[in-house]
Amino acid sequence: MPSSHPLLAFLIAGLGAIGPFSIDAYLPAFPAMAESLGATQLEVQQTLTAYLLAFACMVLWHGALADRYGRRVVLLVSTAVFALSSAWCASAPSVEWLWVGRVLQGLCGGAGMVVGRAVIRDLHEGAHAQRQMSRVMVIFALAPAIAPMMGGWMLDAAGWRSIFVFLTVFGATLFVLCWRYLPETLAPEARQPLHPAGLLRAYGAVLTHPAFMLLGVAVSLNFAGFFLYVMAAPVFVMTHLGLGTGGFGWLFVPAVGGMMLGSFLSGRVAESWPPRRTIALGFAIMVGAATLNVGLSAMRPPGLPWSMLAIPPFTFGMALAMPSMSLMGLDFFPQRRGLASSCQSFLQMCMNALAAGVLAPMLWDSTLTLALGMCGLTSLALVALSVLDIGARRQR
Repeated sequence: MPSSHPLLAFLIAGLGAIGPFSIDAYLPAFPAMAESLGATQLEVQQTLTAYLLAFACMVLWHGALADRYGRRVVLLVSTAVFALSSAWCASAPSVEWLWVGRVLQGLCGGAGMVVGRAVIRDLHEGAHAQRQMSRVMVIFALAPAIAPMMGGWMLDAAGWRSIFVFLTVFGATLFVLCWRYLPETLAPEARQPLHPAGLLRAYGAVLTHPAFMLLGVAVSLNFAGFFLYVMAAPVFVMTHLGLGTGGFGWLFVPAVGGMMLGSFLSGRVAESWPPRRTIALGFAIMVGAATLNVGLSAMRPPGLPWSMLAIPPFTFGMALAMPSMSLMGLDFFPQRRGLASSCQSFLQMCMNALAAGVLAPMLWDSTLTLALGMCGLTSLALVALSVLDIGARRQR
């Protein structure tokens, strides 16, 4: 398959969508899972925490493995293991078995997101890379909207186990598509050894690089501003908005619509706008949307449409800025793009785990506290970006 073939963007987006599907699809099933497995709501919530922690730990290694063995073999192994671990979850007789299955899913669920970014950067330069990344994000953005709605439909039609059966089929399908269509984009002579001392120096160089870290932290904080609502979705949708399991679309469809439009615009302006202009506009929109969200939540009781008005423009700004920020970070380490992509994902998943395990439960009691959380995280991201700009001006 030629590198410019549109199917490559769909395949990389599908690989990246493993994460959103693994997280969002089973959110509507939490009460049914607790009843079926004789578990508490907290124990079921811990299946999500187990997934995110395993995801965050292993995501550091996907890129290093891809730099050593090539992109293709890592994606083939990870999709196969994901399919098998999803089947484990579908047959789990207790919540403890489900924890184990979710850990296994987490260990391989991040490979598509990490290695997919490296594949794009292997194949494309500059504006072409941003356009391809934006195309992937347009497709990838559908997953958070589709996943909870599909989960709700499968839950109503065939019970919560059918959700993990679907994930099994999804993983197996991606394995077949990777086997058939995914090219190897890393030449053998460009591969990096896995010697512990060399890896330690490489991780140290990436994770102590000020500009890389500031970009990575800013991206992670912005995404966490929206991820708060993903993790609080059962409470936000069913309790605050008073909707049933079929009401998750009111949150995810507008939010993902904003992401798709932002990603589309990012690709359209890739050749005519410098990356910093795209990032600046994205942040301006996010800050305005987060401020509007706080104002609406303070002045109005929870309800449609005002509780949702600010979320689509926020995700629009986030998706507009993210491709440029991610690619700028990878460009600091052209010989270690896989490892650098792993570090980007590690930062994001650590922040997501914090949002899932600490921030969302702490803030989901009201729509105002959720809005303040979004605004606070975006403000911290803006501070990180400002520090990066100050450092860049001093270097000139």
